[in-house]
Amino acid sequence: MLLEVNDLHVYYGAIHALQGITFHVDEGEIVTLIGANGAGKSTTLRAVSGLIPARRGVIRYKGRDITATPAEEIVRLGVCHVPEGRRIFAPLTVRENLELGAYTRTDKAEIEKSMQRVFASFPRLKERINQLGGTLSGGEQQMLAMGRGLMSRPSLLLLDEPSMGLSPLLVEEIFRIIKEINSQGTSILLVEQNALMALSVAHRAYVLETGTIVLQGSAQEVRENPQVKAAYLGVA
Repeated sequence: MLLEVNDLHVYYGAIHALQGITFHVDEGEIVTLIGANGAGKSTTLRAVSGLIPARRGVIRYKGRDITATPAEEIVRLGVCHVPEGRRIFAPLTVRENLELGAYTRTDKAEIEKSMQRVFASFPRLKERINQLGGTLSGGEQQMLAMGRGLMSRPSLLLLDEPSMGLSPLLVEEIFRIIKEINSQGTSILLVEQNALMALSVAHRAYVLETGTIVLQGSAQEVRENPQVKAAYLGVA
């Protein structure tokens, strides 16, 4: 088991944001968390990546307890978080943004190899290698955020709302690339408002409601669940 989360409780002040959730991600999987805004999806990713502390529960990565591990050390272990809203460095070039993604590494030749792998997945970034991040389109900025994440050579990629604000055509491209990244050996924990697209690429899914997991199963089982169809897929 690559990632194992047991009885995770997270608070924002007095608000009990995650109320004892338990889930796992196996090697080679895409697992998606779906649910309404405020259900706790992004909070889950932030807890796994060490950006917010757990009040109770255990997070294990490759069998190691990382519940209280600092965020920068979690990146070194092989977990990378691509946050909602892209958060690229607008005044820096595409190359400089990508190089920052490899800040935990010192192997220059291997870093260059990683950059070439990113360009193979995102050819548009290679075309814009010397362009400032802030001048890229929304879709290109999302590609840059994902490419920057891949520069740390993660075993587990945490993706938060990768399709937010993108045109339908670009959404399809981003999800094609997500499948491609996974096929090359990177496991993915995906948070996505577009439940239909998320369930189309995922192996398994968990449905969150107000900080608790109310449904889990294979992506197909969850997609065919009548409550999920009504609540998240717009199907009566």
